[in-house]
Amino acid sequence: MDGRMIPFSLKEIAALADGAVAGDPDVMVTAPAVLDGRLAEPGGLFVAFDGERVDGHDFAEQAGKAGAVAVLGSRPTTLPTVVVADARAALQALAAKAAARLRGGLTVVGVTGSQGKTSTKDLVGAVLSSASPTVATAGSMNNELGVPVTILRADPGTRCLALEMGARRVGDIAALAALAPPDIGVVLNVGQAHLSYFGTREAIAEAKGELVRGLRPGGTAVLNADDPAVAAMRTHTDGPVITFGSAPHADVRVANLMLDRRSRPSFTLHARGIETRVALPFVGAHQALNAAAAAAAGLAAGVPLEQAAAALAGASLSKWRMELRELPGGITLLNDSYNANPDSARAALDALAAIEGGHRIAVLGDMAELGDASEAEHLAIGRYAAAKADIVIAVGAARPVTDGAGERGIALADNAAAIEWLRARLEPGDIVLVKASREARLDEVAEAIGSD
Repeated sequence: MDGRMIPFSLKEIAALADGAVAGDPDVMVTAPAVLDGRLAEPGGLFVAFDGERVDGHDFAEQAGKAGAVAVLGSRPTTLPTVVVADARAALQALAAKAAARLRGGLTVVGVTGSQGKTSTKDLVGAVLSSASPTVATAGSMNNELGVPVTILRADPGTRCLALEMGARRVGDIAALAALAPPDIGVVLNVGQAHLSYFGTREAIAEAKGELVRGLRPGGTAVLNADDPAVAAMRTHTDGPVITFGSAPHADVRVANLMLDRRSRPSFTLHARGIETRVALPFVGAHQALNAAAAAAAGLAAGVPLEQAAAALAGASLSKWRMELRELPGGITLLNDSYNANPDSARAALDALAAIEGGHRIAVLGDMAELGDASEAEHLAIGRYAAAKADIVIAVGAARPVTDGAGERGIALADNAAAIEWLRARLEPGDIVLVKASREARLDEVAEAIGSD
């Protein structure tokens, strides 16, 4: 469910942000804030930034045509505008105020981790929505702009808010959690994503642990029992802790995991003396733990295990995340091109290996933000890929993957070369995995072969 936002007048917004109104201060914002004017809704607020390449204020008229009634920015525009010194800080202050107004009847769930955040947030949203009107982060809008925009989609009818929270430095998640302190905090894992920013896994663990420290008094921490760095975060809170995982001592335990011929997992969830079978409609054994995390969050929010299992069976994931498509000519495409790090790449390769069919082709792009470990990690993924796929294609900056893949590796200069290679050589029954960090834009490759 998407809310309509708590109404605010421009003069209220200006007072929150120490700004001034250029235009009618009594104009009411009644629809969600947007960062892209084209997405504005009637009654909405367009947040404009003066970027290095594009000045968002120039798109105020476009936002108005789409329905926006006002702008939040650093200078007056063609629409009534709340003019502030820092639009980002003003957006966050507005979100915090909205969350505070909703606080009495709202359960906030925060989700973080080095990988699997977006898929797990999608699953948490499905579980919570089965019981109560819920607003969840759209896609991966998990940063200092995306989180407040999500909060501002909640309205008085919203009962649950599922917020994905990302970080590139220590302190980021603490700041996000402060906008709407979570009642439930889900920490999935501590891996190597954004290692170039954090430097060490210990720093990553410190950052992810900020979600647990940022819980409301008495809030529940939902922690991965299979990851020692996450399990240790129970010391960060005096409140309840629910663990999930495959470990025998996990409160919500995954058991009897099986994959079908398209690598879709089914498994049993055990929790509080109850067990229920879950069959997920999407690809990858790793999704079982994500589902267990969502079920654990559901238990913390009062959703019975059986109800959560039914919701999980009908859930869907954000685009470009383990999307399985059957293409004309008998070719199978596994599009996981939204993002990548060493752990998620291995999970995707495991899924590729489990899908029944002909030749398995892994098209791998750069895994960004790995810092000094980048070359070694790409080599390691190449070796791993060679054990899972018949052909390993490394695109562009991912060339070290081919060194690891040995005789199964092929280096191609760019996306255009990858598209040309695939179009010329794919045969009926082939299975193609496309996986890379967002910067590589391998979605272009998936789209090209998917439209043939």
